Amino acid sequence: MTAIRVLLVDDDPLVRAGLSLMLGGADDIEIVGEAADGGDVAALVDRARPDVVLMDIRMPTVDGLTATEALRSREDAPQVVVLTTFHADEQVLRALRAGAAGFVLKDTPPAEIVAAVRRVAAGDPVLSPAVTRQLMAHAAGTSADTRRIRARAHVGGLNEREREVAVAVGRGLANADIAAELYMSVATVKTHVSRILAKLDLNNRVQIALLAHDAGLLEEPGDH
Repeated sequence: MTAIRVLLVDDDPLVRAGLSLMLGGADDIEIVGEAADGGDVAALVDRARPDVVLMDIRMPTVDGLTATEALRSREDAPQVVVLTTFHADEQVLRALRAGAAGFVLKDTPPAEIVAAVRRVAAGDPVLSPAVTRQLMAHAAGTSADTRRIRARAHVGGLNEREREVAVAVGRGLANADIAAELYMSVATVKTHVSRILAKLDLNNRVQIALLAHDAGLLEEPGDH
């Protein structure tokens, strides 16, 4: 089995040592590099070719948000999981909008961090609908109306079926659940998700969920 290649980015050497210890103990995970600042990430990714980057948000020179945005704009971008000490944080939300596949709290039990890395490597987001709602509530403010107008214009290009799938993704449903609810095969759901990502120029399911939320699609009656 091919090991999941992981790059650790955190300015605290103790945090990096702890993560290295807990992740390195898993048979299917290999730590391929470490960085203490976001400014070192691009060169390390070129050299080490990680599948997943565990990225601290707050670092002294280049923060994790800037580094995530730069990474996710690359064609061969690795998945990014944000490391944070806060559940609801504006910077976490911005990292998710930039294309991070999810986030884990630094005090998360080791087994859950290992599971999160495996999930992201397999293409699944590390984000529960409850946490998404908490983040949204935290970030709701004066810019919410502007975001909604922009998001509605963005999703306007989806056909009815794609819109239904986007709403289901926004509700946190897995492909099998979406297939059962919308009476289609799992393969068809995957095709719709791929089309939505391509049409809206998005990176992953988390961004579909955020866009569906911003556009107000998750509040509308009759979207089941």
